[in-house]
Amino acid sequence: MAEFGAMRAVVQRVSSASVTVDGRVVGAIDEPGLLVLVGVTHTDGQPEAARLAAKLWGLRILHGEKSCSDVGAPLLVISQFTLYGDARRGRRPTWQAAAPGPVAEPLVETVIAELRTLGARVETGVFGADMQVALVNDGPITLVLDV
Repeated sequence: MAEFGAMRAVVQRVSSASVTVDGRVVGAIDEPGLLVLVGVTHTDGQPEAARLAAKLWGLRILHGEKSCSDVGAPLLVISQFTLYGDARRGRRPTWQAAAPGPVAEPLVETVIAELRTLGARVETGVFGADMQVALVNDGPITLVLDV
């Protein structure tokens, strides 16, 4: 488990992925790319968000050891506070390590904005919404990043 101060992401190489809210698709990629679930903890800030965006853009896990930046592959970025759930004790996770919405939302938006500044095509979910995520994990390849 990462120490506080590390923005966390679960990254999956996908053939396609989508996120639905209230029965409506709000974000989707229909070609090879990355599905990224982003978690924020209390001590994260703009530097961590910028580092995460740069790492995602250059991460060489697409076919042929390519990155999104190499081939212009899209990313679907979804906020996921449960990445900081702690279930080491008992059967009910605690969420104490997850930053509250007013802290987390702007940092997730910063990751998205930084990716777009780098040239990425980014689709998103809806912060704080009950979302249904569908994906075809290609490989399968799934990584946990703490940046």
